Amino acid sequence: MEKLIGDFSIGLFFMQAVILVILILLARKFAWKPILEGLSKREEGIQNAIEAAAKAEAKMKELTAQNDVMMQEARAERDAMIKDAKATANGMIEEAKSKASQEAEKVLASARETIAGEKNAAIAELKTQVAAISLEIAEKVVRGELASDEKQKALASKMAEDISLN
Repeated sequence: MEKLIGDFSIGLFFMQAVILVILILLARKFAWKPILEGLSKREEGIQNAIEAAAKAEAKMKELTAQNDVMMQEARAERDAMIKDAKATANGMIEEAKSKASQEAEKVLASARETIAGEKNAAIAELKTQVAAISLEIAEKVVRGELASDEKQKALASKMAEDISLN
């Protein structure tokens, strides 16, 4: 270290100081500006990227909200369609039940009319048969009763009394 102090020269010191100042000025003019410009551009690029990311995030939130709204609308529309379909199906079922009930009533009414007609015809035929059988029985009874002359005279006198009493 003493050797350095002993070899010290003021001229050399000033010369090195001037060269250092010139180098700093040259570095400032030719290197410092491009470095600062590069850093500025990089900072600007980073800032733009941050802004773009924020815009993309906002757009993504907006799209997500729109998607949620569309999903809710689609669900509501689906539910409305299902409700309408169920109402239509229930209406068709009720209409079919009503038509079937009306048709059954018509068939029952027709069957009742047919049964009533057949019943009346059977009753009329039965009355006719009963009347015919009654006439046959009465004829046989009267023939048996009127087989003798005495019975005929007694019946004639009884009828004459009945007529005169009335």
